[in-house]
Order: sequence, then C-alpha cells, then structure tokens
Amino acid sequence: MSFDQIRLDKQDGIALLTLHRPDRMNAFTTQMMLEIVAALDECDADDAVRAVIFTGSGDRAYCAGADLGQGAATFDYDKRTDKAATLPDGVAASPVAEDGTIDWSHPLIRDSGGRVSMRIFDSRKPVLGAINGAAVGIGATMTLAMDARLASETARYGFVFARRGIVPEAASSWFLPRLVGIQTAVDWCFSGRLIDAAEAREKGLVQSVHAPGDLIDAAIAKAREMTADSAPVSVALTRHMLWRMLGAPHPMSAHRWDSRAIFARGRSPDAAEGVTSFLEKRPPNFTASVANDYPWFAEFEDAPPYS
Repeated sequence: MSFDQIRLDKQDGIALLTLHRPDRMNAFTTQMMLEIVAALDECDADDAVRAVIFTGSGDRAYCAGADLGQGAATFDYDKRTDKAATLPDGVAASPVAEDGTIDWSHPLIRDSGGRVSMRIFDSRKPVLGAINGAAVGIGATMTLAMDARLASETARYGFVFARRGIVPEAASSWFLPRLVGIQTAVDWCFSGRLIDAAEAREKGLVQSVHAPGDLIDAAIAKAREMTADSAPVSVALTRHMLWRMLGAPHPMSAHRWDSRAIFARGRSPDAAEGVTSFLEKRPPNFTASVANDYPWFAEFEDAPPYS
C-alpha cells in the first residue's frame, strides 16, 4: 500500500514507521490515523517484520498533536469534513439528531487517537517509539501503548488536553497511570505542562535518552535485543498476555491464560526447537508464522474457569 502522511521502510526485520508531515510538525490527521492502522496491518501480515519502530520526520517534532487547521472546530467531530468522509455508506452524517439527542454509538464519536492506540495494543509485533522531538497531545498518548519509548535529548512531552478545553484521549487514562503512577499522571494532565526527556525518563515514561543522531540506531538495537533469539509467535502471545493482565481483577485470570497459552505453544514445533537448539548449543530456527499460526484468543477466553 502507498502512503502519503507516513513512511514505512522495512529492512533486516525492522519496520520503521515515520510520521511524515514535516511542514506541520507531523501533526495528526484522520488520514494519518488510517495510514498508521493500515501500516500495522501490513506489518502483522509480514513474517519478515519482527518489530515496528515509530518516529517523526525532521528534527523538530515526533508529532505536535492534532492538526489545528480546522480552528475552533478541531475537536467538534461532527463538523469535521475529514472525519465525515470516513463514514460507511448509510450511516447518518452526524451523531446529533434534530431533537438534540446524541447517538453515542455513532462512528464519528469514536476517538481517532484511540483507534491508533488500540491498534498498537493489538499489534502482534513489538512496537517501539523513537521520540525525536515534541510529542504533544496525541503525539504523546499514541506512544503509551508501545512496548518501549526511547527519547532524544530534545524530546518534550505534553499532555495538554485541559489547556485546550478537552480531556485526555487515545485510552491514555488507562495507559498513563499504569506507566508512571496516578500522582504523576494527574500532575502532567491537570497542568498540561511540557515534560523534558530527563523527567520523562525519571518517571518511567521513557526507557532511555539519547543524542539526536544516536536515537534511531538505539531503537533498532533495542528492537533486535527484544526479538533476535525469541520465537515470533511466542513474542506476540507474550505481548498480548502482559498487556491484558494489567487490568485483570485476580491472578486466576493470568493462570487461565498462562495455562492455555503454554499448552498451545508446548505442542508447536517451536517449543521442540527451543529446547533442542539450547541442548545443542546453537541458535534456534523458529518456523511458526505470526501471520498464519497465531492462536485465536477466543479459544482461551471462552473456556470455563478453573475452580
């Protein structure tokens, strides 16, 4: 698929997804959202891709937030022509009826940034952020569902929603407190102040800080460290298990998933190869395909619980 507002470059197992609107500091649009989702679909279907790294075009910004070109209507979604253009045939043009009632299930109400976050959450490949400059609004919140965030020394985060008269989006009210704790989350979101790379690292939002020229190489090295010696299907399953268990009400939920997942993987050729290669002191050759052999989670979720 060809893209206009992002770039997708694949090399040696790594897909580099670059937000590409440098004249607008890579500001987020509906089209960018659709292209990010399509790019992640493409990467999930490509077994040659082991990990995806997000970064921004240019040296000023990762993503400066929502494009404010619609002015005062920027966040008034049923007035946005670009969002209306994405509606399926037969769907009402506005969620607001003539009598003022609101159809809360209408597609225009769904947050575009949340569609990106949830697609990253559902990714079957590790996703890393190489945050090369300003990451504000959706530029900050879309990174929260990633598995690692590496920042340039010039990076700045801003959860500026209250300063724009709105609220945090992109499922950040779920992700952010889990990453940095509730006290830090409320501080950053209530004030909307900019957070430099050093504070972001101190509070656990970013894993490491690098000179601008070293950032992408560091992210690639981290992606390879995460994936080089591991079975791709096992990484995909582990990723989904760890993220989902953050919201589990009881460790029995984890026990159920662990039991079913390890039973499913234990029967696979990858499990035999993992043990055999270790005993033979050689690199493993895992053959299971994320695109074709990934288990359906319904098989784990629908089974009755253990007593």
